[in-house]
Amino acid sequence: MSATTVVRPAPAGLTPAAPRRNRRRVRLRGSTHYLVLVILALFAIGPLVALVFNAFKNNAEIGSNPLSPPTSISLDNFVEAWTRGDFATTMRNSALICAGSVLGTCLIAGMAAFALSHLRVPGGGAVVAYLFLGSALPVQLFLVPLFFLWTELRLTDSLFGLIIIYWATDAPFATLLLRSFLLKIPKDFVEAARLDGASSFQIAWRVVLPLAWPGFLTVALIVALWSWNEFFWAITFIHTPTLRPVSTSFLAFQDQYSTDWGLTSAAAIFMLAPVVVLFLALQRKFVSGLTSGGIK
Repeated sequence: MSATTVVRPAPAGLTPAAPRRNRRRVRLRGSTHYLVLVILALFAIGPLVALVFNAFKNNAEIGSNPLSPPTSISLDNFVEAWTRGDFATTMRNSALICAGSVLGTCLIAGMAAFALSHLRVPGGGAVVAYLFLGSALPVQLFLVPLFFLWTELRLTDSLFGLIIIYWATDAPFATLLLRSFLLKIPKDFVEAARLDGASSFQIAWRVVLPLAWPGFLTVALIVALWSWNEFFWAITFIHTPTLRPVSTSFLAFQDQYSTDWGLTSAAAIFMLAPVVVLFLALQRKFVSGLTSGGIK
């Protein structure tokens, strides 16, 4: 018996060239996605590149072509911006403000989030709704009554008074974010510690905190960035030049009718450098913390 080869017809709608066309479509889609990502990256990085270029130019060169690279490298703008903006003082003040804001917000939000997630708090749902509402309201609504209150309490023109304001404005969002982290901690751990006789403080310190440190790290980084870049409350409540934070240093480069863009660009680099370094150092932990404990 001779062996015979059975040739089966190709399914309808498919030809030998179909797999090649599908691969081309996949490559075309991938190329389109990469093109869109490159355009978005250029859109995000372009202003930063122009900022760096302008920091090395004088005003005449900036006026002639603000987007081109500098014709010569000069550090005169950086030296003058550091001196005129008094960055040695303002950066020190901002560092103190950031440290106080981070510690206070993490403490307040941590205790509130633990109570809302692992304790039976009467009206806990209403408190969460109130925090959402507090996060949504614009802070400018409280400016006038808060200014009169701070004047009576002698907290204006004080770094501690400004830190208290940051505690109040950052705590609602920080509490909601930390609560989403703490809700993912199995309650069996908490119940086991409670059966062993641990108090609520011991449970929060020895059980919950070690498991929720990525959430606290995320909150600390967000609050530090907000405190470092904040301008509205700082310019309203701080009047003494030696107490002003780094965000107010830009006022030194503006006249009544003009702005020195070379000095302003150099000052912006001074302000952005610590934030960029901090974010790059903690980028992975920050992104993983947001994705693992994001509010849903």
